[in-house]
Amino acid sequence: MKEYQLTAKMRSYQWDELSAEQQALIQVAKDQTTRSYCPYSHFHVGAAALLGNGEIIRGCNQENAAYPSGLCAERSALFAAGAQYPDQPVKRLAIACFTGGHFTKEPGAPCGACRQVMTETEHRYGGKMEVLLYGEDETYVFDSAADLLPLVFVKENLLGK
Repeated sequence: MKEYQLTAKMRSYQWDELSAEQQALIQVAKDQTTRSYCPYSHFHVGAAALLGNGEIIRGCNQENAAYPSGLCAERSALFAAGAQYPDQPVKRLAIACFTGGHFTKEPGAPCGACRQVMTETEHRYGGKMEVLLYGEDETYVFDSAADLLPLVFVKENLLGK
């Protein structure tokens, strides 16, 4: 038997400790929560993806009465970025959650499907994507989406590599 230990690096920041660029992208994600369609969960999620060319692509969760037909904010932003700017890497992704009349105190974590898409986005462009998870009390910062999903499934796996 072999035993492995997987580690992930995450930092926690107060709002005033974040850079102006990080704060600006988080604000876009927060603004996007007002555009989410979530009549079932009432859990509004907004995302903002900063591309290599400086463009910001916005996303928000979209629910559906047939629950599997909805889409998370993270994936809506990343898929829109890939469709609109297929040659531009995503440099930074900010995510914010709003429910019960306020932003969540602790940052919301992306679901497994979003983590998979986030890590494949990094793999697709061959570089790291900083991930910002906003909460009123603190913001988690990851240098790479791979820290959220250390054993990512990528196209090389399909080839048996």
